[in-house]
Amino acid sequence: MGLTLAEKILSEKAGKRVVPGEIVLIDVDLALAQDGTGPLAIRSIRELALEKLRMPRAAVFFIDHGAPSPRKELSNDHITIRRFAKETGAHLYDVGQGICHQIMAEDFVCPGDVVIGADSHTVTAGGIAAFATGMGSTDVAVGMATGANWFLVPRTIRVEVTGDLPFGVYPKDLILSIIGTIGADGATYMALEFGGDTIDRMEMSGRLTLANMAVEAGAKVGLVASDQTTRDYLAKAGRADCWRELRPDTDAAYERVETIDAARLSPTVSFPHAVDNTRTIDEVGEVKVDQVFIGTCTNGRIEDLRVAASILKGKKKAPAVRLIVIPASRKIYADALSEGLISIFVEAGATVMAPGCGPCVGVHEGVLGDGEVCISTQNRNFTGRMGNPNSFIYLASPATAAASAIEGKIADPRKYLK
Repeated sequence: MGLTLAEKILSEKAGKRVVPGEIVLIDVDLALAQDGTGPLAIRSIRELALEKLRMPRAAVFFIDHGAPSPRKELSNDHITIRRFAKETGAHLYDVGQGICHQIMAEDFVCPGDVVIGADSHTVTAGGIAAFATGMGSTDVAVGMATGANWFLVPRTIRVEVTGDLPFGVYPKDLILSIIGTIGADGATYMALEFGGDTIDRMEMSGRLTLANMAVEAGAKVGLVASDQTTRDYLAKAGRADCWRELRPDTDAAYERVETIDAARLSPTVSFPHAVDNTRTIDEVGEVKVDQVFIGTCTNGRIEDLRVAASILKGKKKAPAVRLIVIPASRKIYADALSEGLISIFVEAGATVMAPGCGPCVGVHEGVLGDGEVCISTQNRNFTGRMGNPNSFIYLASPATAAASAIEGKIADPRKYLK
């Protein structure tokens, strides 16, 4: 019997064939922590009293959640992270450099890596065929300090997607539809392995979106095979030497296989206050919005900004709507500047800010008022996620978000796309 992607990666690291349900000690290639979780990880590392970090490749710290800092307590946490990185030689990405998951994909992750992070959306790196998973700060501290950690080998659900995505339908719509089908706990502590000819043709930005939201179905990891698309992405990032082909075996054994006909999909929206509370755009009805947010580690890549700009070009946001745009990294911001996308957003009435997570986690730069509604390209819409438990968050693709900014209500993007 063959191996799934998750089993193949963990077997290679363990030096033996592993099976679902087995607990194995695995060498970790990369570990990350951000400014919300990093200070606790640092305290835990210091309590272990080890002289240096023992990561095989890299320990990486990010200041992205409260960046620039909105209050003195976070500023002091940032000082702690900067000092620790300087003392230990850990990599540090400071204010404005980008969101941790996007930077990991751009600068660090290779196919077959094992990546742990003190952030649940560490799973994003699975789009590059890495076994990437979120852990608690203390667990990540152990990984950074020792270079290894314990893993329970997950069972795998194969998501087989075939056919072409219809006009106006994007990978974000696909993953929202998947989560709406299998449920927010439908893949708890399992691997979600995405495949099929639709995925084979999908560009890397879409694959990263799928992997990013695997955790919203409870999954431990979300994985896509490494192929020519992966190779091209890494080559463009100047990291072609770390590419290798990595696929599941054709006779791999899965917990089950979910088959999706892409042609049947429509633009999809997740309603408050659960990601699996999904409806197609035709089922949405009249939902007025106060704020539109385009960005995050889910949909803040250049491909996402291009789609949003294509809809907003030559148009204005509705007068009562606040439109916020945040590229996911400095490189994406620079690319958006050179392509003229930032000018399109500004002329449409948007507020464009430095790369970071602020509104998505409700720290700053877009906290909602009582009763306000936001449609966002982020990955979570839990009560209070954007800083106010008395507000309402709807999740959608960048196209749907952009169309909604124009109309002041949740809108079908297809009427604006050429």
